[in-house]
Amino acid sequence: MTACRASMIICSCNVITDSDVRDAVSEAAPRTAGQVYGCLGCSPQCGRCARTIKRIMDEALGAAAPACPTGCACAGCDETA
Repeated sequence: MTACRASMIICSCNVITDSDVRDAVSEAAPRTAGQVYGCLGCSPQCGRCARTIKRIMDEALGAAAPACPTGCACAGCDETA
């Protein structure tokens, strides 16, 4: 049985949900909020959601990043312990 997660609209102008952003990040690997809009076939309107899109991107990429080999708080740095 698959868990169902409710989506939250984060962009009212384009009706983009947090799930839409996560899907775009996992499928197309955009690097900016502007690229996410493009992946989703729209463009920024008022821009109020850009910070939220960036935060969701960072969370999604952080969850997918390998653990740091040295045990520090970063994701995959080259620092030595």
